[in-house]
Amino acid sequence: MSLPLRLAINGYGRIGRCVLRAWMESADPHAIQVVGINEPADLESMAYLTRFDSTHGVFPGEVRALDGGLRVQGRDIPVFHAREPADVPWDTLGLDLLLECSGTYGTRERLQGFLDAGCPRLLVSNPGHSAGDVDATIVHGINDADLRADQRIVSAASCTTNAIVPVLDLLDRDLGVQSAFLTTLHSVMNDQPMIDGYHHSDLRRTRSAMQSIVPVTTGLAQGVERLLPQLAGRIQAKAVRVPILNVSAIDLSVNLAQATSVDALNALLTQAARACPHLLACTRQPHASIDFNHDPHSAILDLGQTRVNNGHFANLLVWFDNEWGFANRMLDIARGWADLFRPVHQN
Repeated sequence: MSLPLRLAINGYGRIGRCVLRAWMESADPHAIQVVGINEPADLESMAYLTRFDSTHGVFPGEVRALDGGLRVQGRDIPVFHAREPADVPWDTLGLDLLLECSGTYGTRERLQGFLDAGCPRLLVSNPGHSAGDVDATIVHGINDADLRADQRIVSAASCTTNAIVPVLDLLDRDLGVQSAFLTTLHSVMNDQPMIDGYHHSDLRRTRSAMQSIVPVTTGLAQGVERLLPQLAGRIQAKAVRVPILNVSAIDLSVNLAQATSVDALNALLTQAARACPHLLACTRQPHASIDFNHDPHSAILDLGQTRVNNGHFANLLVWFDNEWGFANRMLDIARGWADLFRPVHQN
């Protein structure tokens, strides 16, 4: 029997807390052991925000602050409050893998600080500033074969990349993608203020998150091309933030090499969802975004919104829970990577 995979979490914000919840709600939580959390906030706030979440509801179990840590469902997790990687004694935790969930580290130089401080490996919750800043960028279900035991810094890409890359990969393999335009309709994020205020070099992001639809910059096209290099130069993207707390959508317009129809395209999408039921789903129900809150899929294809014009020009609507789906994919990658680097202990 394998010993539990020993994980730590750096950055206990939206993604860090979702990772912990996803671990506890997984089919086999005993296969993973969270052995540390680093978060500058105070313990009482950490415990409170773990127990009570405006998006994902009340935590279904015990959570309380201890002297120096959190107790979650009878498991004691040491907590550190450092602002720099070198200030955490990572090498004392018997750590297999650190999940870097703060979103503040993107260059190899900055990420290397965790390795220098005693972390054996990093799984990063952002794409990095460039492909060269990480050893691999993995979208679970697409390029897991690129994982290797000797890699030290791996990116889980982004929530939007995880949502759209499986769809574009399918369309390109079966129908040929000549060009595509992606518009992400993304829920608000914590780089936006509740009321107008000076805080960001992007002037649009100085505006109230809950009063406007706010266009923002996005690197989604570059993220797609990193995972699907055959589509380089064929992808364009833009993004707008919409005033809801969670769940996002991608409006995908694509020129296809082979002609198709609404029925044929929906049949293709349905077949793909059946082949990968933990990653993709399809629906014909008249859903609104709230219906996908806490949905673990990378993407949910709204078949009632599929459109085809003149056989070759298609439009799809792809829903995704940008917090919960991505947190589950981070754990999927962690498990897959562990199968490569972790020795198996037999009883």
